[in-house]
Amino acid sequence: MRIAILGSGGVGGYFGGRLAVGGDVDVHFIARGAHLDTMKRNGLRIESPSGDVQLAKVNATDDPATIGPVDLVLFTVKLYDNESAIGLLPPLIGPKTLVVPFQNGVDTIDQLTHAVGRAHVAGGTTYVVSVVGEPGVIKHTALNSLVFGPLAGEPPASLVELRDAGKRAGIDTILSEKIQLDIWTKFVRLSSFSGITAMLRSAIGPIRDDPEYRAMLESAVHEAIAVARARHVFLPHDTFPRVMAALDALPSESKSSMLQDLERGKRLELPWLSGAVVRIGREVGVRAPTHEQFVRTLRLHQYGKPH
Repeated sequence: MRIAILGSGGVGGYFGGRLAVGGDVDVHFIARGAHLDTMKRNGLRIESPSGDVQLAKVNATDDPATIGPVDLVLFTVKLYDNESAIGLLPPLIGPKTLVVPFQNGVDTIDQLTHAVGRAHVAGGTTYVVSVVGEPGVIKHTALNSLVFGPLAGEPPASLVELRDAGKRAGIDTILSEKIQLDIWTKFVRLSSFSGITAMLRSAIGPIRDDPEYRAMLESAVHEAIAVARARHVFLPHDTFPRVMAALDALPSESKSSMLQDLERGKRLELPWLSGAVVRIGREVGVRAPTHEQFVRTLRLHQYGKPH
């Protein structure tokens, strides 16, 4: 099986590296800038509590035409790069190619469907804490899951192969029969986690331990659930306690990727996380005042620091 990783940062670099080492698949990384240059020269290194990995040589390029059609494209760019990344897809698409987004928001499936057709799109989400520590180096600190599935019907062979390859590589791969619910459940959790940690410039532990801030976190989760249900995404009745249990299980020092981007002066995914809760809430008549507060507080920083 041939896999292209479109976006080789914290998510794509980590899972692509694991698959390249232990999944018995042909992995091609699409990257840019210093990260690409270092990967071409020195390969890719993953630093992880699950075990470090050094790939001395990787297939890395900024030109998808040099790769050609693949079985799967793991679409792992930041949400603000969706438009430019979608423009790179055509050379990668063959008759049976599937593009699977592993991102934080809920809008990408519609964007991909418009661009390449529903037959070439599956759904996906991920639970992982990993960043590009420096060019050519992925620092992984927690979680290790890929969840994916067809938008309708039986899973195609390529998704079954991805599940099996992931398990060989030590990844918790889950082939889902309800991927839209999985995507929205992740969105409820991540939009709340990212919004409050970035707004308070704090890891999750001190927030959980403070009664006032914990109440704010709980309000954010309730608001996102209400927006999803008003959007006719019928999340199970126990979604709130399951999301809170997952947030409570995070290591105290865990920071959202948005907080890490804020600390580094990088662009934020705010409009597609808490901003999306607010936007979709307005569309369906549900207010989300906690997420509105996250957006107001962080809006001036969403484009990062000028370089």
